[in-house]
Amino acid sequence: MFDDTRPIFLQLAERIADDILRGRYVEGEQVPSTNELAAYLRINPATAGKALNLLVDRGILVKRRGIGMFVVDGATGLISAERQQGFVQDFIRPLLAEAAALGIDRPELIRLISAERTRAESPSAEAPETEAGTP
Repeated sequence: MFDDTRPIFLQLAERIADDILRGRYVEGEQVPSTNELAAYLRINPATAGKALNLLVDRGILVKRRGIGMFVVDGATGLISAERQQGFVQDFIRPLLAEAAALGIDRPELIRLISAERTRAESPSAEAPETEAGTP
């Protein structure tokens, strides 16, 4: 469910953003309330509220007074752009640095990535495990 490496509200905000990115909550749709999240996940309502407010601050959710929180139009693109920036910083730059250190040139790197993608997409590749009970 949650791990001890980061604050729960950050993990929850990331989980909701993941759900939006993957289409569980579509743009314009209402997301669970603070109290619903708190009850379902058995966390403090203040923690759930902090996660939702973080997404409001990032422009992913909007509060509609007296109604609830809704996914804003364009949220999927915003989340995707944020994730792509993080992907480049966290994975692509280190990959390029390691490839250079190993003497792997661009064509070989592209070949290795393509081969791995083909392997991962093949029906015989193992499906990733999912956490049971994830909302």
